[in-house]
Amino acid sequence: MASDGITATHVRRSFGDVRAVRDVSLHALPGKVTGLVGPNGSGKTTLLLMLSSLLAPDAGEIRVAGIDPVAEPQRARAVIGWMPDALGAWGSLTVRETLVTTGRLYDLPRGDATVRAESLIDLLDLRALAAAPARVLSRGQKQRLGLARALVHDPRVLLLDEPASGLDPESRVHLRVLLRRLADDGRTILISSHILSELEELVDDAAFLIAGESVSSDRVAASAQRQRFWRVRVAGGDVRAAQAAIAAALERTDVTGDRAGALVSFSSESDAAAGLAAIVGAGIAVAEFAPSTGRLEQTLLDLRDEAGRPPSPVAEASTAGPAPAAAADPPTGDTDTTGEGDR
Repeated sequence: MASDGITATHVRRSFGDVRAVRDVSLHALPGKVTGLVGPNGSGKTTLLLMLSSLLAPDAGEIRVAGIDPVAEPQRARAVIGWMPDALGAWGSLTVRETLVTTGRLYDLPRGDATVRAESLIDLLDLRALAAAPARVLSRGQKQRLGLARALVHDPRVLLLDEPASGLDPESRVHLRVLLRRLADDGRTILISSHILSELEELVDDAAFLIAGESVSSDRVAASAQRQRFWRVRVAGGDVRAAQAAIAAALERTDVTGDRAGALVSFSSESDAAAGLAAIVGAGIAVAEFAPSTGRLEQTLLDLRDEAGRPPSPVAEASTAGPAPAAAADPPTGDTDTTGEGDR
């Protein structure tokens, strides 16, 4: 049921003359991980603040687990786990004290808060840091503490703003496994990240925001079906020679490349499969054949181009306190397509 997840209907929010969220509607289902995808300044963080009850919308309707966070903020916060991009913790408190204190703010009895804190310390691999004050933690360690804090009261809904920022590769894998498990337990998870390659491996669905407005599912589906670039890496050969050989095999003049291999555009996966067959049939030793960008990244780039952004030959390179109280040239690799400072 929609009431068990997150719904936003024609939500708007301005800061003076700045219209941060112009018109956003979305539905995140329970048991699913939904990605919130958009370029810098598209309103992702502002939307998450409204969903978490920390900011009131100017217009529109929000329901989180069937609760109106504007009318009933305390009730909403009881079911929401909110992880902001910046930890905003008490610097003098240790990791353990931070989690126990947060549990107490959620009205957990002290004994239960202590037990829960110890469980989360192990779950988020914070045991070696349990007695360390929050102010000495690295960015990645603070992110793990922030997620632990969001989970203290076992929420049904998780709102995560850049949870993978600053994490090392091993911690990112752990995060993906954990969030997948939490979703499988029936929680609703809405996650915003600049690292689209991470979202690609995690999300079941995605909501796209462009210039403060949500993008309709029809537009997203149409963008996802557009021409896409595939990278072809040839075993033991140089890129320029590979480009020429592949162009001859496909009888095309638009084969380009980068340091990793040749780049060829295809309008569908079936066309890509036919192209691969032609390349292999010409005796070219293909070592790798894959899309040059992930689906989320390519869809976002297409949507931004459609919205009037000047085409770019290369995608841009990858980039509050606790809740209880209140056809262009081809992209050439994994990118976040955004940057920092999203409102």
